[in-house]
Amino acid sequence: MTPDISPADPALASDMVGSWTASSVRVRLACIPDIGRTEPTLEHAPVLEHVRVAADHVLTTLDAPTMASRAEPGQFAMLTVARGGEDSPVLPRPMALYDWDAATGRVDFLYRVFGDGTARMAAWPVGELMTAVGPLGRPFSLAETTASLLLLGRGIGICSLTALAARARARGVAVHAIVSARRPDAIVATDFLERIGATVWPVVDTDGSSDVERLRARLDAQLRDRAVDQVAVCGSERLLRLAAQVGRRLDARVEVSLEARMACGLGYCHGCSTGEKGLASEAPLVCKDGPVFLARAEAIGKAQ
Repeated sequence: MTPDISPADPALASDMVGSWTASSVRVRLACIPDIGRTEPTLEHAPVLEHVRVAADHVLTTLDAPTMASRAEPGQFAMLTVARGGEDSPVLPRPMALYDWDAATGRVDFLYRVFGDGTARMAAWPVGELMTAVGPLGRPFSLAETTASLLLLGRGIGICSLTALAARARARGVAVHAIVSARRPDAIVATDFLERIGATVWPVVDTDGSSDVERLRARLDAQLRDRAVDQVAVCGSERLLRLAAQVGRRLDARVEVSLEARMACGLGYCHGCSTGEKGLASEAPLVCKDGPVFLARAEAIGKAQ
């Protein structure tokens, strides 16, 4: 998801923001003030296991104790899937931190296998070392006063939200998760979310349940008597617009994790700018200034 960039909105943050416009709604984004993030590390991490969790999805576990000890929800890692002496794939792969255990050093990555890089990752021999850099990026926030959290994830985007759900449930926060995909066999992470005690609503394109207007009506019905303090979303512009509108109506904080192609993950290459080409100044980078940003809906014309 790549927004157009406009001048900063002082009501959100001091950095430049992006915006999407759809019908009578504009979604504006802003960088979250940096409250101090963990330092990334480079680890040559043994692969512990691969588990196929859906038709095209694999869960890969690394033994990366330093990363596990520093990770925060919403962060990611850059994984190199070329062995020493190999010329390709040239670039590492950005992968959301799906789950981890600081006590054992385990770090999980759940991803869809759809190209050479992810195919190589899924076939990496157990016990062999994989080069990993992380944790990277600005994480999600979770206010001490939050009592209820709504998650909206599309496709593999839900994997950027699972650690936030786990953190929230560990604090006693009620978690409601909409997990959207094209087909039922592409739904992932519902077992994880249910295991930690989240309320899960799987929706798919094949039966129309993922339609945004149907989701809006369902949310209105399901959340009528339930306060939502925070909303987190990843994987879909449609869901981002819905999340921002829900946040506006309920006066809830909304954060979005943006997805982007990356070459370094550290802000050196400037390849994941959120702005369009030709801007006078560079827009925020997804890897360094994100991937998590604040989002807010603004009505254009008639009120939403």
